Amino acid sequence: MTDTWDTIADWYVELLRTGSAMHTFNCDVLLDLLPERLDDTRVLDIGCGEGVISRATAARGAAVVGIDPSARMIEHARAAGGSPPGTVAYAIDDGCVLNTIADSSVDWATAGLALNNVPDFDAALVAVRRVLRSSGRLAFTIPHPCFEAPRATWTQSSGGAARRVVGDYRAEGFWRSDDPQAVRRAGNQHRMISTYLSALVRHGFLIEAVTEPAPSAQVVAGNRRRAGLPPFLALRARCG
Repeated sequence: MTDTWDTIADWYVELLRTGSAMHTFNCDVLLDLLPERLDDTRVLDIGCGEGVISRATAARGAAVVGIDPSARMIEHARAAGGSPPGTVAYAIDDGCVLNTIADSSVDWATAGLALNNVPDFDAALVAVRRVLRSSGRLAFTIPHPCFEAPRATWTQSSGGAARRVVGDYRAEGFWRSDDPQAVRRAGNQHRMISTYLSALVRHGFLIEAVTEPAPSAQVVAGNRRRAGLPPFLALRARCG
């Protein structure tokens, strides 16, 4: 059977809730792009999964709507409850369409390791622009396109140090990991960094921040080969 986000949902939720250093770090990286307080702010969390980022932004005071195309993920998110002082609601929705979200109704759109899953990034940006208010912002993280490209591997230098072999960086499109314990066994859309940045500009976003954070101590402790390599690319842009 070919895995989907519905079929791996239970495994994925257990991975996050029993302690995944990479996902904890990703959440921290995304939250660093947002204000410390989000009171009186409406946030849309695209590809919310089991709701970790939705709950974190609600804890900062936001009224959050989390959407995900996976019905099973939304079940897990709803079962986890909210994070006062803000509120969280969830809906099954397509990030390329956002049918459940009204025009000009949100101040922030977040997407933690989610926009790398949508098949049409341009369509997703059109939908995000539609639902954001005129001063709205989009903040998102993706697996770093250089170091998490299709068929990226590890090797050792002549001195014994671990080195990352980049892989097929220019080979954009859908790919699926053959690692039975990898999240991307459910599939992933690889795009070059220039593709992401150019699309944001083309759709009228003004890029405010681009970061490639060094891995946390916990990430390195889990895999020392990752020391010195940013696992994620993080971006923040506002409506122009």
